Amino acid sequence: MRVLTGIQPSGDLHIGNYFGSIKQMVEAQNSSQTFAFIANYHAMTSVTDGKRLSELSMQCATDFLALGINPEKSTFWIQSDVKEVLELYWILSSFTPMGLLERAHSYKDKTARGIASNHSLFSYPALMAADILLFGSEVVPVGKDQIQHVEMTRDIATKFNNKYGDILTIPEFRVQEEVQTVPGIDGQKMSKSYGNIVNIFGAEKKQLKTIKKIVTENVAMEEPKEFQNCNVYNMAKLFLEGENLIALQDRYKAGGEGHGHFKVYLAEVMWEYFKEFRDKRKYYENNQDEVREILNMGANKAKDIALPTIEKIRNVTGIKY
Repeated sequence: MRVLTGIQPSGDLHIGNYFGSIKQMVEAQNSSQTFAFIANYHAMTSVTDGKRLSELSMQCATDFLALGINPEKSTFWIQSDVKEVLELYWILSSFTPMGLLERAHSYKDKTARGIASNHSLFSYPALMAADILLFGSEVVPVGKDQIQHVEMTRDIATKFNNKYGDILTIPEFRVQEEVQTVPGIDGQKMSKSYGNIVNIFGAEKKQLKTIKKIVTENVAMEEPKEFQNCNVYNMAKLFLEGENLIALQDRYKAGGEGHGHFKVYLAEVMWEYFKEFRDKRKYYENNQDEVREILNMGANKAKDIALPTIEKIRNVTGIKY
């Protein structure tokens, strides 16, 4: 089974990125053919400073490796190093109805929030379709907000196959119900675009300061508190299971503690959870040439895998003559 995921290098990786897709990819490495890439073309919809995009791309690659992406088990590369994706993007644009793009929830949401409307933002789903279809991806782990984009990929691939035969693999999305929407500090979906993230790698004091900003209800210290709809609890449960999760629920129901206590607890749990990853990240941060070598190796591997598909497409569309 081929499993693919991509992350935009548009800012610090956050716990929504990790639980929404990266963790699933790491777990899939032992049983599936996995593809993980840094989506720097996609990031250009929000990052226009070239030096900054380059720095963020390397930072994101370093984080991926620290979090468990294994280049010996996965194909791992930077999107722009495999130019065939842009060729397929343009070809697929001919099979992408304007109405389909106009219905994209992500596009409407971002423009409603003041993000500038332009062609790259509008055609984002067509490029994402190329990312997925170029490698014959069968499964795409996503958060709830990206389900529609995978469904659009399926529509585009079906239109192409109806014209030229069964060349493109029709992918399925995979969503883990318990993490399909990770809340941000304001209670909305955690997103770099919304500035409401809790990042994975950062100074401990700064991380605690961010967690203390999580929006909670105003309930007296001595009163019992509802945990089901509490943003702090819904983040904490990502890191807890079994007796530890039940113990936290009991603390909410017992009263005698404020939400501030639960925020401090969340910070402690999260800091301990990512300890091993922080140690690994220090190594890659100090060996950036090794990271570049890994990315170059992954790009060459990705090109070899993509070549049979793009050659078939060139032949049937008349691009190759």
